[in-house]
Parts: sequence; structure tokens; C-alpha cells
Amino acid sequence: MNHLLFLTGVILIFCAIFQKLFRRTGVPGLFLFIAAGMIFGSDGLFRIPFEDYDVAGTLCSAALVLIIYYGGLGTNLKAAKPVLAKAVLLSSAGSLLTALLVSGFAIVVLGMTVLEGLLLGAVICSTDAASVFSILRSRKMDLRYGTASLLEVESGSNDPVSYLLTMVVLSLLQGNGLSTGQMIKMLLLQIVVGALIGVLVAWVALRLLRLFHLKDAVLTEALLLGFGLLSYALASGLEGNGYLAVYMAGILIGNHTIPDKTESIRFFHSLTSLMQMLLFFLLGLLAFPSRLPAVAFQALLVALFLTFAARPAAVFLLLEPMHCPRNQRLFISFAGMRGAASIAFAIMALSPEITLSYDLFHMVFFIVLFSILFQGSLIPSAARRLDLIDAGEDVMATFNDTVEDLPVQFVRFQLPSGHPWDGRTVSEITFPPQSILPVIERNHQQIVPRGDTRLQAGDILILCGAEGGDADSSGMHEICLTAFHDWTGRKLADLALEDELIVFIRRHGETLIPSGDTVLAAGDLLYVISKPVSGA
Repeated sequence: MNHLLFLTGVILIFCAIFQKLFRRTGVPGLFLFIAAGMIFGSDGLFRIPFEDYDVAGTLCSAALVLIIYYGGLGTNLKAAKPVLAKAVLLSSAGSLLTALLVSGFAIVVLGMTVLEGLLLGAVICSTDAASVFSILRSRKMDLRYGTASLLEVESGSNDPVSYLLTMVVLSLLQGNGLSTGQMIKMLLLQIVVGALIGVLVAWVALRLLRLFHLKDAVLTEALLLGFGLLSYALASGLEGNGYLAVYMAGILIGNHTIPDKTESIRFFHSLTSLMQMLLFFLLGLLAFPSRLPAVAFQALLVALFLTFAARPAAVFLLLEPMHCPRNQRLFISFAGMRGAASIAFAIMALSPEITLSYDLFHMVFFIVLFSILFQGSLIPSAARRLDLIDAGEDVMATFNDTVEDLPVQFVRFQLPSGHPWDGRTVSEITFPPQSILPVIERNHQQIVPRGDTRLQAGDILILCGAEGGDADSSGMHEICLTAFHDWTGRKLADLALEDELIVFIRRHGETLIPSGDTVLAAGDLLYVISKPVSGA
């Protein structure tokens, strides 16, 4: 036990320092974690023996559940709405088409059998959410045309498709002899059960959160984590697609107003970041660098075909009818990174019942290394060269935990008797510069004040400004304005809001404290408090 804890501690410290030292080189952090695992592995400097694919597969599946769940929780559907149809089309039909093209290449050019080629295509057809999220967020890539949201939704939702295709091919390889009808039934069962379980779990979770009013971020996080795990387990137990269920549950929960939403999603962001670090390290530990040369040539051919032929063909074919700009399609084609999900699905194929003529794990491992190192390093440059960077966009608006990077805080204080504000209306008070009064607590009720709201001794005032202390902001939710939103182009004073107050605005990466003369613009991310007005 002590040896395991010692080794785990050393590995975590090593990974953190490794990434810090190499951050400025432009090498993606996920590649560094894989490299660290290879250094510690059987062929590395420390030669830690590890070749237990069953344990690795279980750990990978658990990590993927959390990563996909966070992908749903963190996706802002309001920001993604304009590109949602394109993202879903790419994650479903795009993944299938990519798999078929890679399979055909493997069969015709590399001489694999039909089922072996289909397995390779199924395993690597999905883009990796962990890799894409890491690049978008760490590089603050503000992309025009909603490209960041498109990539986020696609990469978060296409892992279930890859898993589904992999399961079908593995069933055929194991000699189950599925007929066309049985195969269609299996596919429908996976999709329908997975989607229904995800919706049901999300509904129950939201009902419980509203019923019990936990008022404790830790308890909310525990409940959300429990429901995420439950959605995967229930769907898998009923022969449904567990990854689809957990993604559906995450995206439905994450796009509703729930207590401590920002703090909870921030918790999952930290948790999945740690899981990504350990997952990529584990995959590096599992690999044998000495076996890579034997598969390098074939793997490189597949990686080049996937990156420059299969993925672009799928993207251009599907997005051409939707009138996407050419530079956007080129960038989406190049940004289709492969990652841990592909390796995890490859591990599932390592069964005594399945015999392959090639080393699937190390071939997929090589393709992932190529994708992370080559594409991951060049994605920011590609975005600039294709003129996709737009200062008017904010990549953080595509995520539900945007508030974590805001320099706006809250301060709470109780109005004493005899205070200069006691008995005065809100419109008569001059508040500190760059601050606003969004909420008053009176007699255990919360009031959204208006200009004629009169303050009373004993009121608890919650001020919002650029600096301050701590206060509860759990009633806050976000609205991302599009060019067609009813509020776009209008002054705040003209909106005649009653039970809502726009507390602050994120615009072009900056935070604005609004006034009545503030004109709202497309792309603005509004932070709104909605509370029942009473006693005002």
C-alpha cells in the first residue's frame, strides 16, 4: 500500500512539473503525460512492469464516463444552438463515414481482412473530447462562426457512436453471426435505451435538486456525480449505450438552472482534468515503445489518410449543403484530434476470443500520438492562417463554467438602523463605482430591486462589483445573445425587465457592469439573476 501511494504521488508531481517545464514549447500537455507514462513504463527508464489490459480497460472506461459527463455538463447549448445541427451531423454521420473510409483504406491498401479493417475504422472514428477541450480552453481560441461550440459538441457526442460501432464489429469478430435484423435491433436498443436513461436520470436529478435545496456545493457535486455514474450503469445494465446516457444526462442537467451550478461544473472540470492526466499517463505506461517501430509505417499511413483524406472528405461532404465557409470546413477537418477514447476502445478488442493479424493497441496508440503531437501543436496556427480568430468572439462562452474566470465578486452586508441608506429608494442611492445592487434579502425572501424599492433596516444587501467578498450567486444563469435575439441592439432601459436583472456582461473577453444606457450586442454573454419579487 505504501509503495503504491508513494509511486502515485511521485507520478502526479512528475506530471505537473513536466507540463510546467514544457508548457512554453507549444507541445500539448496530454502528449507530455503519455510521454511521462512511457518513461516510467516497462521499456522506459524506471521499467515499471504493467501489461494488465483488463485493469487498464476498466480504469479507462471509468475515466471516459467522467470526461463525457463533464463534456455534457460544460456544454452551453444556448451558445451552441446556431451550430447544433452541424455538430450532431458530424458526430453521427461524420463518424460513420470516417470509419467506413478508414476501413476501406485498411482493407485495400494495408491488406487487412474486412472485419479487421472495420474494427480499426470503428475504434478511431471519433474525435477526442479531452484533447479538443484542452486545446480550446488553454489557448483561449476565440473562433468565428461558432466553430468552438461546434467542435465541443461534436467531440463530446461522437464517442458513443464510436463505441457502438466497435461493439458491433467485436460481436462479429467473436463469431456471433449477427443477421442484418439483429444488428439493426442491437443498434436501436443501444441508442434508444441510452437516450431514455439519460433523459430519465436528468429529470430525476433536476427534480431532487429543486426539492431538497441542498444549499451546499459539496452535496450538490456529490449528487451530480452519483447521477452521472448511475446513468452509465443503468444504461449498460439494460444493454443500452452507457456513454450516450451519461452525455445526455450531463447536457440536460448542465443547461438547466440548478443551485451552485458554476461551482459544481468547476469541480467536474478539475476532476476530469486530473482524470485526463492519470488516463494519458496510464496509456503511456501500458504501451511498449519497442513495439512501435513494427507498426509505425502502417500506422503513419493510416494517420495521414485519416487526417488529410477521410476526415476532410466527411466534413466537406456533410457541411457543403449547409453553406459553411470554406475556411471553417478546412479548420474543422484539421481539428479532428484522436485521443484516449480511441485507445480505450482498442483495449476492449484485446480479448482471447479475438485474433488479429496486427497489433491494434500499438497501432492506435501511434495514431493518437501523431494526432496529439502534430495536430495539437498546429491547431492554433491553423486557426490564424485560416483567418478564424475573431476578437469579437469569446471561446469561454461555449462553456457553462465561464464564471470561473470572471473578475467579478459579490459582497453581502446587513443594513443597520440609522444608516444613510435606511429608508431611501434604490434610485436615490449612489453606489460605489462599477457596482450594482442585484439582490436584497428581506425576511428570508429574496427581492430583485427596482428604482422605487425602498431599503429598510435589517435588509441584507448583496452588491456586485469588480472587487469584494463572498456571497451566494447561485440564482444566476447565463444568456448568450445571438444576432437574432430580441434583446440584441436594444438598451437595457428599453427592455422593461421585471423579475430579472442583468448583473454583468462578458463582451470581447472583458467584463462590463451595465447601466440603463448599455446597448446589448450579438455575442454578449449576460449574467442574469431571476428571483421572485416580493415585499418591494
